[in-house]
Amino acid sequence: MSDHISSINLTDKKKTNSIQQVRYGCALGAFHSAVAIPRVIPIAHCGPGCVDKQFMNISFYNGYQGGSYGGGAVIPSINASEKEVVFGGSDKLRDLIAASLKVLDADLFVVVTGCIADIVGEDVGAVVREFQDKDVPIVFAETGGFRGNNFFGHEQITKAIINQYVGEYNGPKETGTVNVWSLLPFHNTYWKGDLIEIKRILQGAGLKVNILFGKGSKGVSEWKSIPKAQFNLVLSPWLGLETAKYLEEKYNQPYLHIQTIPIGAKETREFLKKVVDFAGIDTKKVDAFIQEEEKIYYSYLEDFSDFYAEYWWGLPAKFAVVADSAYNLAITKFLVNQLGLIPSKQIITDNPPLKYRNAIKEEYKHISSDVSTDVEFYEDSFIIHQKLREADYSHKPPIIFGTTWERDVAKDLNAKIVEVTFPASYEVVISKSYVGYRGALSLLEKIYTTAIGGSA
Repeated sequence: MSDHISSINLTDKKKTNSIQQVRYGCALGAFHSAVAIPRVIPIAHCGPGCVDKQFMNISFYNGYQGGSYGGGAVIPSINASEKEVVFGGSDKLRDLIAASLKVLDADLFVVVTGCIADIVGEDVGAVVREFQDKDVPIVFAETGGFRGNNFFGHEQITKAIINQYVGEYNGPKETGTVNVWSLLPFHNTYWKGDLIEIKRILQGAGLKVNILFGKGSKGVSEWKSIPKAQFNLVLSPWLGLETAKYLEEKYNQPYLHIQTIPIGAKETREFLKKVVDFAGIDTKKVDAFIQEEEKIYYSYLEDFSDFYAEYWWGLPAKFAVVADSAYNLAITKFLVNQLGLIPSKQIITDNPPLKYRNAIKEEYKHISSDVSTDVEFYEDSFIIHQKLREADYSHKPPIIFGTTWERDVAKDLNAKIVEVTFPASYEVVISKSYVGYRGALSLLEKIYTTAIGGSA
């Protein structure tokens, strides 16, 4: 994680090397990526309380998403004590794995490590390989919190499953089949519904889709079929690129990188055209799908236009987005290109690696043909809130797309707020989506319900 930096040194605030109201979890929190695969259960080699804290932060107080099949209170942990620090926890881990195999029904177990195991140099791999040698479906990933955040841990876990469980493959590829690498499970508050919509529109375009995570995934059988896919789709500004590059090297599998997750008809149409063109499949199906979806989409907007024409004078004209890079870029493009709103402040909070930041900035330079804006990278809420207060919103109160932590700032600015990313503690999320055709309509409902009556 040497190419990740902290934003603390960019403020006049007294330097404390601390971050106020951090907007991600530690690398161990990526056990949610394992939980997000149907019938996969993590096993934690960490101290007491580590799993609970990551679950409560990333899943519970972030849309109250629940623990799914193998998360939350289900996750076994060795709850390492001073004894394990001094003498090692291999025996305790070995016993825990054996006990878990007896009482938990899973298609795959993923052992994740915390700071204690990684700092003392515990050979977790040796213990796990004992079970792998007995054909137990189990892998391990080093996810000690000091290594990075849960975005980093996510790619460690995906690579571990691919390398240790999926294994080698030298067979033919299936034309028209795509592996999708996109939103970070659980951390992205609306990931469950978003991935369902992404899969739906890609299938509508004529592709067979390995969505890999969430309710639309077939679980480990889908992961086993990863090497057979024609290509990988990285649908995010940067998350998933390391995995796609690894798959390109391992399976000679090309990848398509599209930075903007599509929201609304314009972006979704352009997105589907790019993917189908890359896949080289017949365009008749995607053309028919787009035509039918846009017919429905714009018929809803025609009804919505009566409201908009009546209330336009009282609606926000400018906006700010404080979110992870995936949702920040997607929402900004949607608001500018399809609603005509004016960007005032865009702040990315997920601390993308330095090597990807220039490419991300460039996207904001070309939000539309006649709109360009800047984006800033901050993790510290003290700085973020200072930036929001200093932004120019002209004579109208803005609308802020952010988190629970922006609610007080919104009140100070007499602004409205829509919680779109971690942590979202005033939202209960079951299957809501904000992407694609259907998600855009839900987002419109949320925006304008908030604008005319929702409290800040």
